[in-house]
Amino acid sequence: MSAAPPRHPPSPRIAVLLAVLATVTAALGATVLVRADAGLTVRHVTVDGVPMTEVRAGPPNPEVRRPGVVIAHGFAGSARLMRPIADTVARRGAVALVFDFAGHGANPARLGTGMSSVTLAADLDVAVGFLRSQPDVDPAQIMLVGHSMGAGAVTRYAVEHPEIARTVAISLPEAGELPPGRPTELLLIVGGAEFPGFRRAADDAARRGATVGRRPAVVVPGVEHISVLFAPRTHEEILHWLPSADGNASPRPLARLAGAALLLVAFAVGLVPLAALLLGRRPAPTSAAGRRAAGEPALRGPALLGLVVVASGLAAGVATVLPTSRLPLAVGGYVTGFLLVTGLLTIVGHRWLPAATRAPEVVEEQVGSRTPTRTTVAASALTAYAILAVALPIHLGLTWARPVGARWWLLPLVVGACLVFLLGVEVVAAGRTWRRLLAVAVTVVALCAAVVFGLAPGFVLLVVPLFAVLLGWHVLWAAVLRRYASPRWLPALVGAALLGWPIATTLPLT
Repeated sequence: MSAAPPRHPPSPRIAVLLAVLATVTAALGATVLVRADAGLTVRHVTVDGVPMTEVRAGPPNPEVRRPGVVIAHGFAGSARLMRPIADTVARRGAVALVFDFAGHGANPARLGTGMSSVTLAADLDVAVGFLRSQPDVDPAQIMLVGHSMGAGAVTRYAVEHPEIARTVAISLPEAGELPPGRPTELLLIVGGAEFPGFRRAADDAARRGATVGRRPAVVVPGVEHISVLFAPRTHEEILHWLPSADGNASPRPLARLAGAALLLVAFAVGLVPLAALLLGRRPAPTSAAGRRAAGEPALRGPALLGLVVVASGLAAGVATVLPTSRLPLAVGGYVTGFLLVTGLLTIVGHRWLPAATRAPEVVEEQVGSRTPTRTTVAASALTAYAILAVALPIHLGLTWARPVGARWWLLPLVVGACLVFLLGVEVVAAGRTWRRLLAVAVTVVALCAAVVFGLAPGFVLLVVPLFAVLLGWHVLWAAVLRRYASPRWLPALVGAALLGWPIATTLPLT
């Protein structure tokens, strides 16, 4: 098989147009994010080590008592993830309070293994006590809202504290601890596309009579475990469950996500002119003799598939006994070991597979007169750009993405493992996008299979969608970089930042 003809990057004029488009899109995204806070008064406080964000419509007015709503996030979530719900209830006249459980978001404390209900209850009690003490909050109208792990925490708390007026449990994990008929006023919400266990838990809680008039759980169609938080139906049901309200603003649950999405698009579009500026065009070879092979000929399709399947399959088992599994990062310790071993086995396997498994093709690797200094500057700038591209939209529009506490030393370990894994992907991809897609798709399937066979923590399934999206984003970025004078290792380095940063900053500290 002969080498595919080189695909040239866009012309300088198009690169300039893309730079302008990226700037305009980023400005639009920033505007949407700023307007999401329009009309709201936001205050950040830390009480007894628990970071909190208080949201209300307008300034505090001690002469007017309002309902108070404490909103608890789920496993691997944060206060920022629950801000759309806080904004919704605040615009209807309530005072909302979101906070970070131990090990989550801005809270550097450790959650501990097994999601300690004692730790969750202690943090929730601090949040409830603070909100109840505010001069414009009616202590008799405190409502709790929780998602997933937070749903379990708020329902248990409401059982022990009958003074809580109402409770909303979104995606309740299980109802085994709820006494029949308690909490007395509990609204159950579950996504129609969630795992069956969450639907069963909601139905079980409803059968126990833990809702007024034995109301069944509200099933929000077409949404899964995370998107249920942003569904307009979810926000409408919460508003109907408020003890009282005097506002009439309509919910805008997707405002922050829309702003973050625009920032993501801006960073993706901006990669093209940035790569053109830092790397330059990849020159086409003038003759067959002027072509330089990028290492060995590429593996044939079946050999590539088999290598990645074996490497990721072995890694799924080995990761359970590696020291990385004991890292204080829930789920992240296993994923770190899995990626590290998959990458190492892929690189070693590629080197030792027999020549019969390889296709006689040559991959273009000419990069022109690139100096070591220019390569270092380009690699540093593009890596920093990748960190901003993933951290800024996530932090501003979705969830917390800034390192705190132990995350500072966990971050290089996780990014390093991602780098080894993506170097393995680049080795077998030989510069071809379809090969990268195949390699990362097999890896995602292997990670899901590890959960099914009991090798990986069950919570891995909840983060696999984000993991798959990040890998897909890496494939897109790698395809762009390889159109320019990029060394073979640069897409892996940039991709490690894209993939490793969210893993290290969003998963809970244990």
